[in-house]
Amino acid sequence: MRRLMLMRHAKSDWSVGGQRDHDRALAARGREAAPLIAAYMARHGLRPDKVLVSTARRARETWDLVAPAFSTDLDVSFEARLYEASPKALLVPLRAVDAAAHSLLMIGHNPGLQELANLLMASGDVDARQRLLEKFPTAALAVIDFQIDDWSALAPHSGRLDRFVSPRALATDPE
Repeated sequence: MRRLMLMRHAKSDWSVGGQRDHDRALAARGREAAPLIAAYMARHGLRPDKVLVSTARRARETWDLVAPAFSTDLDVSFEARLYEASPKALLVPLRAVDAAAHSLLMIGHNPGLQELANLLMASGDVDARQRLLEKFPTAALAVIDFQIDDWSALAPHSGRLDRFVSPRALATDPE
């Protein structure tokens, strides 16, 4: 079995005019939301063996706020190809992950992550799937399980959505 955790970067700051999109930092709301999701992940044993992070500043800052939730060093790669990537483009680095990694966290951007989740899901909680189809909020986490032995076998419509969690939902119900 393989577990893919897709996390959209936390809320970014749009207050600085003329800034390149790739260079936008997190907003105060984003700096609060990312640790909330990280604590949820740690509480529920959602520890990645491998982490792929977009090189965009807001994605790297999101990872910096998530990483302390895990007690050991993790295998982390910062990938420029995750920025503004289509779902099919996002499949390329996923399929290249070493088979030793059973659990993978990807921190990236919309619309690519939401479209990737929709492409990969075949089953799971109907309400959670519908929420994900409608919106993938900043700092939200989708956890999709696959009955495969190697990441290279990752295929469309082969995953089961285990859960879909947003910071707003955790603020009202932390479990």
